[in-house]
Amino acid sequence: MTSPDDATELEQLLEEQAAYYRAVAPEYRDHVLPFPGEDELSEAIDAFQPAGDVLELACGPGTWTGRLLSHAQHVTAVDASAEMLALASARFDDERVRFVRADVFDWTPDRRYDVVFLGFWLSHVPHERFESFWSLVAGCLEPAGRVLFVDDGHRTPDELVEGEWSPVIRRTLADGTHHRVVKIPFRPADLEQRLAHLGWDVRVTATSGPFFWGAGGRRS
Repeated sequence: MTSPDDATELEQLLEEQAAYYRAVAPEYRDHVLPFPGEDELSEAIDAFQPAGDVLELACGPGTWTGRLLSHAQHVTAVDASAEMLALASARFDDERVRFVRADVFDWTPDRRYDVVFLGFWLSHVPHERFESFWSLVAGCLEPAGRVLFVDDGHRTPDELVEGEWSPVIRRTLADGTHHRVVKIPFRPADLEQRLAHLGWDVRVTATSGPFFWGAGGRRS
């Protein structure tokens, strides 16, 4: 059971993580590293064919929104950062996409969707919020709805300021300021098992690089 002190620390960590993504927005592309395997993620999305009404949680600067729009009838893209949403909305002049500013940990959907997509977000969900987050995903989906996520478990040695086994790392901005963020290095088999324990039937596949992707739905 989480103690009040632990709960306060977790809230502070999540606030710091949110502050990082607000601050990093203008230089976000400078922090993207060219790893092998990213093309495999795009191929996985196209093979999945996220059709119908799609919900993109933590859309960031819209990196994957365009790929979703090539399949979807409509995309609702949610992010807590106004700065990230400004970047995303500037990229798309398309009435099929709606941008919503909201903290996904506190957000309540106003409808259900055919697909929920997570682009490089799941690794930023702390262990303590994993179950409740997937309850949110379930509540966002139509009964036969599907989920798709792409992510990576890459963490550089200089980020591991709290040790290799800590889910908390430190990210540095161009001006030298630091922020703590959650970055969990999931292993595909472990993630599959953890999701199965929560009633999901999701297959998680590793790419040739540090990336992985998962696709599936609720167990019938």
